[in-house]
Amino acid sequence: MRFIWQLLVVALVSFVASVVLRAVQPYPWVTLVVGLLAAVGCVVAYRWVVRRTEHRVVDELGRPGAVRGVAAGTLGGLVLFGSVVAGIALLGGYHVSGLGSPAGAVGLLGFMAVVAASEELLFRGVLFRHVERWFGTWIALVSTGLIFGLVHLINPNANLWGAIAITMEAGGMLGAAYVATRRLWVPIGLHLGWNVAASSIFSTEVSGNGTPQGMLDATTSGPVLLSGGAFGPEASLFSVVLCLVVAVGFLRVAARRGNLVPLRVPGRPAADTLRG
Repeated sequence: MRFIWQLLVVALVSFVASVVLRAVQPYPWVTLVVGLLAAVGCVVAYRWVVRRTEHRVVDELGRPGAVRGVAAGTLGGLVLFGSVVAGIALLGGYHVSGLGSPAGAVGLLGFMAVVAASEELLFRGVLFRHVERWFGTWIALVSTGLIFGLVHLINPNANLWGAIAITMEAGGMLGAAYVATRRLWVPIGLHLGWNVAASSIFSTEVSGNGTPQGMLDATTSGPVLLSGGAFGPEASLFSVVLCLVVAVGFLRVAARRGNLVPLRVPGRPAADTLRG
């Protein structure tokens, strides 16, 4: 039941936040403030429900190193997506016509803050953590990555290849980042930096959501495997390959730290007890 309660509480806070964000969407600076506050609210809700249901210190959201973890992850996400756009541009698939909508970029920053926090808390904090404890790291990576990808099929411009790409890149990389650090701060930062770069900075489609224009007036073109098509650059082979390389790097770190959990056997400590 603790899994159910945790899922319900974080999902409820995320849903309320999304409703409020839609209501204030015409006001970019209000959207930014509401989004940041909602992201903090999701973190507070997760800490509260995990502490109440598991009766332990919530180490995966420990305060020491929180700012450093989010900052490092955000920078990494910005660099990763910037590298993807650079690769697409070098092959003629990304074009900038001029300045887009600075106000839109501000609003998108707030929206992406709550998306990054809520999705990481739900998928890595609740779902991955419990599945890993029951079945081990590898099954958790594959199963929760697949669920994460399939959930994106509900987006307006989603397609099967985009969902598969999300499964391999985001599901794999973000799950591996959690396993390597045993903290949620780096995955939250990676998710935030990636989405902010995609939407606020480079004005590309994000997971087929019909994303509003960001800072640049830009378009993508060319074969789907190059540009990602209507789903956005996340469906580009550049994204898939680059994120898988980063995921392997995180998993190597996790292996060195002894953070990989095999198929659970009686008497083996739960994944929550492992430290990065």
